[in-house]
Amino acid sequence: MTLWARIDYGGQARIGVVEGDAIFLHEGDLFDSGAATGEIVPVAEAHWLTPTSPTKMVALWNNFHAAAEKNGWAIPAEPLYFIKTPNSFNAHGQQIRAPGAYDGRVFYEGELGVVIGKTCTAVPVESAGEYIFGYTCVNDVTALELLQRDPSFPQWTRAKNFDTFGVFGPVVATGLDPMALRVRTLVNGRERQNYGLDDAIFAPAELVSRISHDMTLEAGDIIACGTSLGVLPMKSGTTIEVAIDGVGVLRNQYV
Repeated sequence: MTLWARIDYGGQARIGVVEGDAIFLHEGDLFDSGAATGEIVPVAEAHWLTPTSPTKMVALWNNFHAAAEKNGWAIPAEPLYFIKTPNSFNAHGQQIRAPGAYDGRVFYEGELGVVIGKTCTAVPVESAGEYIFGYTCVNDVTALELLQRDPSFPQWTRAKNFDTFGVFGPVVATGLDPMALRVRTLVNGRERQNYGLDDAIFAPAELVSRISHDMTLEAGDIIACGTSLGVLPMKSGTTIEVAIDGVGVLRNQYV
């Protein structure tokens, strides 16, 4: 397993491998990494960037059996998803900002993110794993009350894409079995979500395959696998942590 980070170092975006309390910088980029340079940055001093620069984040709705059962939702026959746009992307340690044009409740959603490693179009599920570079933590922030505010038009795009609402990082972890992972979300240190990917309706490889038949996925794109029970609104000053053992802890404050 390797934990890849992307940080601002000397005014430039640099990649590195996280080992313990240090980041060992490498040449190149995440998908064409070179040798270690000998430069070392303490984790505590790192200025984190999003670990990739996606063209899009494809985010799932209703992808966990437990949430579907509790909410009375039918099990979908195919992945149900929306897009989060680049203006929303936000890194570990950065603030999640309350929208100025919306005064309703804003919710966290802790999720596993699948990181695409190379261009991917109409791939069969049997080979979809070849296009997965690794996994990251996602907080799919949502202005929930916007979704059904106008009964004639569900506002998924607006509710999901305010600036800073697409949070992911801090690293990309490679060499993991995603179905063995658990997602936990902590609110000011109190656990609010704890669910396993083994409860997913569509597993990561199937998501990559099915979505790639709809649209081309590019290296660095993220598929957010959806969330389960325990989604709640955030208050100003709240610290939200999305923790996935083996991947890391994504930490941000809502202001």
